[in-house]
Amino acid sequence: MTKIDATSYSITVRYGNFDGEICFEATVKELPDLAEYADSWHEAYELALDAIETTAAIFAEQGRVMPQPAPNVDDYSGRVTLRVPRTLHRSLARMAEEEGISLNQLMVSALAAFRGFCAGMTESDDEWRNVFDAGASGRTSVPVNNVVSISRRKTYGTQAAANW
Repeated sequence: MTKIDATSYSITVRYGNFDGEICFEATVKELPDLAEYADSWHEAYELALDAIETTAAIFAEQGRVMPQPAPNVDDYSGRVTLRVPRTLHRSLARMAEEEGISLNQLMVSALAAFRGFCAGMTESDDEWRNVFDAGASGRTSVPVNNVVSISRRKTYGTQAAANW
């Protein structure tokens, strides 16, 4: 049997509430039924690596084919064609003109800002939870379990930063 490189598989580790337990969950894209849970990110990742190797050994014993790691696709061109309502197009074009930048620059800035906003949020079963919540330390005034509207994002981000 050929040894597999478990690190070449697509492993995702996330922190959250899983069946009432607050912990880290490691999942593997190529093995959708595999999930490992641990108290630390590192431990969950290591458990996932071990589970991939164990699964490969079991599949080999059973004569089954182990799914191959998903290919790493790094060939994004950076070009996206987007259709928007005319009113939104007009509004964005006017805003870009007022700022003295191109429509493309405005949209890239807006998407980058939103991506940063989303990076501060994690998805739970049915709600969004702010990962910047300080919990019991009380070091932030960002509301918990609420999606903050984009128009309020800057205000909350400033308040949270001021409290750190």
